Amino acid sequence: MSAPASICLLRTSAIGDVTHVVPLLRTLQQAWPACRFTWIVGKLEQRLVGDLPGVEFVVFDKAKGWDGMREVRRALHGRRFDALLHMQVALRSNLLSLGIRTGRRIGYDRARSKDLHGLVIGERIPARSGEHVLDAIGSFCEPLGLRQTEVRWDIPIPEEAHAWAAEQLPGDAPTLLVSPTSSHALRNWQAARYAAVMDHAATRGWRVVLVGGPSPIERSMADAVLAACKRAPLDLTGKDTLKKLMAMFQRAPLLLTPDSGPMHMANAAGAKVLGLHAASNPDRSGPYSDRRWCVDKYDEAARRFLGKPAAAIPWGSKIEKPGVMDLIGVDEVIERFEACAAHLGLG
Repeated sequence: MSAPASICLLRTSAIGDVTHVVPLLRTLQQAWPACRFTWIVGKLEQRLVGDLPGVEFVVFDKAKGWDGMREVRRALHGRRFDALLHMQVALRSNLLSLGIRTGRRIGYDRARSKDLHGLVIGERIPARSGEHVLDAIGSFCEPLGLRQTEVRWDIPIPEEAHAWAAEQLPGDAPTLLVSPTSSHALRNWQAARYAAVMDHAATRGWRVVLVGGPSPIERSMADAVLAACKRAPLDLTGKDTLKKLMAMFQRAPLLLTPDSGPMHMANAAGAKVLGLHAASNPDRSGPYSDRRWCVDKYDEAARRFLGKPAAAIPWGSKIEKPGVMDLIGVDEVIERFEACAAHLGLG
């Protein structure tokens, strides 16, 4: 097809999924450098990706409800795009998409559609199972005649964020960052188990740093972890920003976290990720570049809570059941920590 003049991307949340959109955007920009790109993105998520070059960002503040939708429509008034890449299937986003004028409306295949998604699109990405979320998002360029063959992020990090990270993490001591809280409570591990792994890393000479956002849930989890630690880590919970966190990921070789936004930010920044997976499938939603250091209890969780192996349940199923993360033991996480440390030459 001829190069489009303008493309609208609709993916407002969450942090991890917005991170997955960046390689798609890079693919489109490389193929069509003269194309104008507009990305409708969430208010929080804009703080992470809003300085990507060559992109106009239109912020959707979901907290404003209908007023937030009207703000987006006003920002796009009189505009028409050659294509809309509708990469979010929530009902709110499907309604939001109705205000976007476009020649082509590209959305998910039938298996991944929900909340009336099929009624607001005209074309679908290829129907594939067994894909990582990043690859599914990357396939949105295929109806446009492209293929995503390279995965590149290069999310800008301001110098002041690098300076802050260097001040918090001076020198070259090996650093374990721990981001213990997912936005989904049933994906979280026990605070005492985090503390046991953190204490182990500290005895091995690693600098251990607790990170997280300013929300009450994250503060509560951080306090529980700190109370269980025998060796006090550096606590930066609520003190960073998304850009500062990205800068820390470039200084620290390893992050310990459940399935969460920071997992994918760390992966995009080049850090290794010791991901904790029982409620979710790491092959679908784990750190994209390197999942060797994850603890994978997803199949055991499927057998225990659903009565069948993971291969027998729909791809992408979440097993968010009380107690599912208790399947992950401290010794298993320490083993992955030691393996990664040896791989990095920090054992």
